Amino acid sequence: MLIAQITDIHLGFQPGDPNELNRKRLDSVLAALTADGRRPDLCIATGDLTENGTVASYQTLKAVFDALPFPVWPLLGNHDLRDNFRAVFAGLPRTEDGFVHYAFDAGTLRFVMLDTLAEGLHGGSFDAARAAWLDATLAAAPDRPTIVALHHPPLESGNAWMTENPRAPWIELLHDVIARHPQVVRLLSGHLHRGMVTGFARTTLCVCPATAPQVALDFRDLDTAMPDGRDMIVAESPGFALHYWNGRDLVTQFGAGGDHPVLARFNSRMQGEVAKIVGERAPA
Repeated sequence: MLIAQITDIHLGFQPGDPNELNRKRLDSVLAALTADGRRPDLCIATGDLTENGTVASYQTLKAVFDALPFPVWPLLGNHDLRDNFRAVFAGLPRTEDGFVHYAFDAGTLRFVMLDTLAEGLHGGSFDAARAAWLDATLAAAPDRPTIVALHHPPLESGNAWMTENPRAPWIELLHDVIARHPQVVRLLSGHLHRGMVTGFARTTLCVCPATAPQVALDFRDLDTAMPDGRDMIVAESPGFALHYWNGRDLVTQFGAGGDHPVLARFNSRMQGEVAKIVGERAPA
């Protein structure tokens, strides 16, 4: 099974502009994901779907998703608004606690889509109500390999202005819940506008790069009272992740939208080298 992940679309950053940069970047990623050899079985969109959470931006995004040859399962980030999202994505399962989280099965995998939004705040939130829902949802299928998707990654990134305190109460609570459920094979998140991988609660946490512009790489300390002119947002290529489930392990690769020069193709010139490489491989 091939699972695509897109995140941090921020559609509507330029409201009413038919040439909006973030829409063009999204389109280039979706073009890459519909190409031969990369088309996924499904896609998850891990939050910050829109810039301002407007109904119009959700309507545009839903039309884009509905036109794709694979289903897209969205969740919310800190730029989203629950009520407007629900008004447009009305077909998603609803929970009684007011959050937008849900679970679904695909093939041999289970996907748990977790709401970490606290409207009005940039950072993540995970409280007792959400912990109870997640704990019960994971306990309902203890033997099924499970992916937990959320917007806010519970990690210290090294970037002074886009990071979290790993000892924050919401992170410690999430850690405790995930650690109780060894069937969780991966946590997938967004928010940081860069690709990152680390360990968390005896599993692996993978952060997907954004389709919108990326956050600049910078590991220096920062004094919020002293602007120092450092790069913050850069126009690196729009990114995505492809997670390949082989029935035993989840293997993640990162890709980028846009045109890239092809330096080699599988033709008669390459045939011998390819046959040699494949021939050395141990049989499955």
